[in-house]
Amino acid sequence: MTREAPVVLWFRRDLRLGDHAALLEASRHSKHVLALYVLDDALLKPGGAPRAAFMYGCLAKLNEQLGGRLMLVHGEPAAEVVRAAREIGAAAVHVSADAGPYGRRRDAAVAKALAEENIGWVETGSPYAVTPGRVTKPDGSPYRVFTPFFRAWTAHGWHSPADTGPSLVDWVSPPRSSDIPRAPEVSAVLPEPGERAALDVWHAFLRDGIESYDEDRDRPDRDGTTRLSPYLRWGCIHPRTVLADLSGDDRAGAKSLRGEICWREFHADVLWHRPETARENYDKRFDAMPHDDDREAFERWCAGQTGYPIVDAGMRQLLAEGWMHNRVRMVVASFLVKDLHLPWWLGARHFMKHLVDADLASNQLNWQWVAGCGTDAAPYFRVFNPTTQGEKFDPNGDYVRKYVPELRSVPGKAVHKPAARPAEYPEPMVDHAHERRVSLERYAKITT
Repeated sequence: MTREAPVVLWFRRDLRLGDHAALLEASRHSKHVLALYVLDDALLKPGGAPRAAFMYGCLAKLNEQLGGRLMLVHGEPAAEVVRAAREIGAAAVHVSADAGPYGRRRDAAVAKALAEENIGWVETGSPYAVTPGRVTKPDGSPYRVFTPFFRAWTAHGWHSPADTGPSLVDWVSPPRSSDIPRAPEVSAVLPEPGERAALDVWHAFLRDGIESYDEDRDRPDRDGTTRLSPYLRWGCIHPRTVLADLSGDDRAGAKSLRGEICWREFHADVLWHRPETARENYDKRFDAMPHDDDREAFERWCAGQTGYPIVDAGMRQLLAEGWMHNRVRMVVASFLVKDLHLPWWLGARHFMKHLVDADLASNQLNWQWVAGCGTDAAPYFRVFNPTTQGEKFDPNGDYVRKYVPELRSVPGKAVHKPAARPAEYPEPMVDHAHERRVSLERYAKITT
């Protein structure tokens, strides 16, 4: 391969130009690079409007960085990538490796189709600091528990950020391109899209939020999280960039954030080894767990009308922002599975539809963690009490009052169990103590 022959850089979950390992590798093979993005119905149709709107915004920002030279096509990747490569006489197609079940199948088909045309396929890096499948036990088997994975992941380490940017190569003008679709109408207020916004959010947090992150990240009433999850999901920033900025920082906040990044990588690793867990229980004993079939209860949960203030605040935040605080995600998930006795995959599907940061590995396996059927799961008998969770993590009630306007007249902590409920706010739809006993009884039957 000569550096005169152009190559294709197919963007997927890496909508940025900085710290881009596949771009760096492409530049070593050619100075002429075509930037390509394929709108794939297999990925577009399952996603909700907030996710699509944010993605289209990220594509628009990427196109701006490329001087309007992003080639956008819509269709089946195995056909469209080959066609684009042929049109410019490309020697190879470069990508960041995809670790997801569908992505792996898709990429195998694309690589095969390219090989039939004598066009190369080059995978470099991934959306993770450590590509899934790389960290294993000494005997080569995967980790099932987070803590030993974290130790091995830390010992394995990761590359320094790639020194890349828009001027690294000469971007090939697309032979054709579709317009970026109009973003669907959404009621949620979404974050600013794109790489520049991601870096601004990260640098602001590094300056103002890291010191108190260890304490504040569990408090939904405080703006104490990084807010990086949508940007990590779409690759507007790479976790390697974050980890490099945290290097040598031994403050509690930095340590906690490294742990949270590792949780994301752990779940991706689990899905790599057990792709069926995107749809099925990791712990097969739970296949025998009985579930209720109550559509009305599910719809009340979705709408934030359960009568439990912290649950309702979280579900309404999801609809209002396309995002939900992580502590509250655990509370609302526990409520669906262990108070309403509905299957975890119903909630996971609802989250995938409404979350801007919806990531298959993190979403499905966090739901299984709460449900007790996943790897390294909390014991099933750890059932979140929504009232005490609210009192502990939203002690002044500010989070609830922000998202549940019917309760704004209730002062302080009393908002979590108001003595007098406004007429427009529902009574609790279930008795938590009773439903906890029901859950434990059902669990006992499948484990004894």
